[in-house]
Amino acid sequence: MKHTKIMVFVSLILCVFSACSKDDYNLDANSVPPFVRFNLLVNSNNAPLEFPAKNSALVPVSSYKNTSVKTLKIPVSLTSATLAKPVFVTYSVITNGDAATFSLIPKDQLSFSGNQLTDTVLVSFDKRWNEKQKITLKLESSSDPSITIGNLNLSAPNNALEVNLEDIKTTYSFPVNRIELQGNVGEEVVFKVNFPNGFIPSEIDEASMFKTLNGFNYKITREALAANRSSISYRLTLLENIKNNDVYYQSDIELATTAAYSPTGNSILQIVKPIKSIRDVTANTAAKFYDLSNPFYLTYGENWFERAGVCGWQSFNAFTFPVVVPAGSENAILFSDRGTPNPADDIYHHAFKIGFNVTTGTNTTNSFGLKRWFSNESISAANSPGFNIASALEFFPEGGNSKTRGTVLVIPQYITIAGTNGKSYSIGISGGGTYTEISSGLFEISFDLKATNTALFGGTVTSQYKIYNNRVYPRPAPITASCLKEISL
Repeated sequence: MKHTKIMVFVSLILCVFSACSKDDYNLDANSVPPFVRFNLLVNSNNAPLEFPAKNSALVPVSSYKNTSVKTLKIPVSLTSATLAKPVFVTYSVITNGDAATFSLIPKDQLSFSGNQLTDTVLVSFDKRWNEKQKITLKLESSSDPSITIGNLNLSAPNNALEVNLEDIKTTYSFPVNRIELQGNVGEEVVFKVNFPNGFIPSEIDEASMFKTLNGFNYKITREALAANRSSISYRLTLLENIKNNDVYYQSDIELATTAAYSPTGNSILQIVKPIKSIRDVTANTAAKFYDLSNPFYLTYGENWFERAGVCGWQSFNAFTFPVVVPAGSENAILFSDRGTPNPADDIYHHAFKIGFNVTTGTNTTNSFGLKRWFSNESISAANSPGFNIASALEFFPEGGNSKTRGTVLVIPQYITIAGTNGKSYSIGISGGGTYTEISSGLFEISFDLKATNTALFGGTVTSQYKIYNNRVYPRPAPITASCLKEISL
C-alpha cells in the first residue's frame, strides 16, 4: 500500500510540473493546491481542440497563431476539488492593434462552480485586421485567495496567452452539389454555405455572393449563422408548381469570387426537379451494387483510356454506396427499422440510385476512375470533392419493373476537382447507357460519360465505361472509339 501511495504522489507531481492538459488530472483533491490557467490545446494542423475532442498528448500553448476569422474558443481550467461555492477569476486584455477588430465574451471575468471547472473566453472577430496584430490575455485574480493564478509549473504557468493575428484567407463552398425537389409550390429546402476559415457578418451580401441561372421561380432567405461562424444556412422556397412529370427543371446557384471570399470545393449548387419515371421499387436495382455489411465493398470498372499512346480498357474501382433519402420520398425503399417500433429512426434508400464515396475521413474514392484522367490532382475532399460523387448513377428498369435489365443515367451535375497547385475546376458531367445481368448475379453497366470544361477539355468530351458489381468479370473486348489522355492540372 505504501508503494502505491508513493507512485500516485510521483504521478501527480509529474503531471503538475509538466503542464498536463486534462481538466481533472485524476487528482486527489488534497494532493496539490488548486490553480487556474489557460488551457488552449492545438493540434498539428494549428487547429484548437474544441469539446468534446480530446488529446492527452497535447499540452496548453502560451502563444497561438490565428489565421481564421472564426470565433476562437479559449478554455480556462481550474484544477480543484468540487467547489463548495462559486469562484470568479478576472482577466485583462491588451492589444497592439485596433481594439475594434475583436470582442470578448465574457468580457473580463470567468466563473466556476461545483464540478464545472472550465469556462471559455470567446474571441469574436468583428472586422478584418489589415496588419498583423497581437492580443494578450492575462489571468489577474481569483475571488478565492487559495487558488493560484497559473500552473504550479513555473516554466509553463499558462497564466497568459498571446493570440497573434496572422494573414488570413477566407473561402467558402457548398457541402453538397445537388438538391432534388418534388416540385410543389411552397416546397422548402435548407442548404448551407460553409466557411472553413469563418466569416465577418458585416461582409455577407447574398447579392454579390450568389450568381444564379434559374429555370424556375424561388426565393432564398438567410437562416441561422453557425455559432463559431463556420457556416450559414439558407432556406429556398419554391414559388411555382413545377410538377410536370415529363419536364426536367433546373436552377443553379454559383458562389462568386468577391473581394473578401473565394470559392473552393463545390462552387455550384444545382436545384433540380427530375423527370418522373414510374418504377416498381421492389426491383431495387441499386441494391445489386452495394453491400453495407462489407465496409470495403467496391464496384469494379473499365474506362476506355489512353495508356502509353494506345487506347485500351483501364481498370479502376470505387467504394459504392446507396443514396439515403427521407421516408416518403419517391422511390424510397426501407433498408432498416433499426429494430425499433418507432418509424422516426427508419433508414430509407433510393431504390434506383448509387453513389461513390469514402466511409470516413477527408480523402476521396475514385469515382468513374477520374483520378486517372488527371496528374497533379489533389485527392483531398476539401479541394476535390468531385472525386466523391454521392449520387452518381440512376437506373430505369425495362418496363419499370425488370430485375435484370434497363437503362442508366449519369446524374447531371457539376463536380469540382483541383490540382495540388491550388487551381480548381468545375466540371459538368452527364451521360447514359444500359445495364444488364450478364450471368447469374453479375451485372454490367455500359455507358458513356460526358464531361464539360472549356479550360481542361476545350468544351465537352466523351469517354466509354463499363462497371461491374463483382471483381471477377469477363474482360471487355476492344472498341474502335477514340479515347482521352491524362491532363496535368
